[in-house]
Amino acid sequence: MLENLTNLVKQYAGDSIINNPAIPNEKNNEAIEDASGSIMDGLKNAISGGNLDSLAGLFNGGGATAANSPISQKMQSGFVQNLMQKFGLDQSRAGSIAASLIPAVLEKLVNKTNDPNDKSFDLPGIISNLTGGGGILDKLKGIFS
Repeated sequence: MLENLTNLVKQYAGDSIINNPAIPNEKNNEAIEDASGSIMDGLKNAISGGNLDSLAGLFNGGGATAANSPISQKMQSGFVQNLMQKFGLDQSRAGSIAASLIPAVLEKLVNKTNDPNDKSFDLPGIISNLTGGGGILDKLKGIFS
């Protein structure tokens, strides 16, 4: 799942990361991995923090709601912090990168998850990956059905 997510981030990283002079070319992969990690951490934190209503709203509401989701905002905030710490970007530039990349990737992730013809992501697989499976997985499946 992380590999599929990283590939999805790469698809949308063009202007935000790859063509951005603020991020050195030799650091592009690291920035892409940080973006993927921020998304994974945000989803994990939503589950572990009991923020299941927001998570359900994100996936059930369709990709268009991704930018305004509280989960997306937290992911963006985490990514901003990483960009500032690792790449020395100021908050404004880091915020601009996060705001253009994270919602776009989330929107596509949600759309792919909800598309029965696209097998690259599925919600039970995402939840299982984030929780390690088990009893909570069965509880969570009911929320997203």
